Amino acid sequence: MLERKGEKIGWTWGWIGGFLWVAIVGMIFLAQGRIAAGCTGLLVFVAAIWTTRRFAPWRHPTTPYWRLYLGLYLLLLLTILWAIWAFGGLRDEQFNGWMLLWLLPILTPMFINGRKIWAEGEPRA
Repeated sequence: MLERKGEKIGWTWGWIGGFLWVAIVGMIFLAQGRIAAGCTGLLVFVAAIWTTRRFAPWRHPTTPYWRLYLGLYLLLLLTILWAIWAFGGLRDEQFNGWMLLWLLPILTPMFINGRKIWAEGEPRA
């Protein structure tokens, strides 16, 4: 039952940690009285926790990782859109569309692990 515990912890806390900034910024918005932006951010964080558990590879041992990543990356895209909205939109003169290129390295796991499945890493009996 505790087999591959480290991998499960890595998946769960890695993804939740990747979305933690949304919860923190959401709480800051709430403290500032920006209720809509704060509540939306916290809702996105709760969705991230649910999505992390829902698309966990040990729940879908024969599904390629790239398919499991899709739900999480779509939610990550949602957090980017949320942040743009919450911080004032694209009309901010400090925002440049080229800044989004910095997000490309986030897709690295999809290319490295995309074809693997959870069942491949199971210990042999």
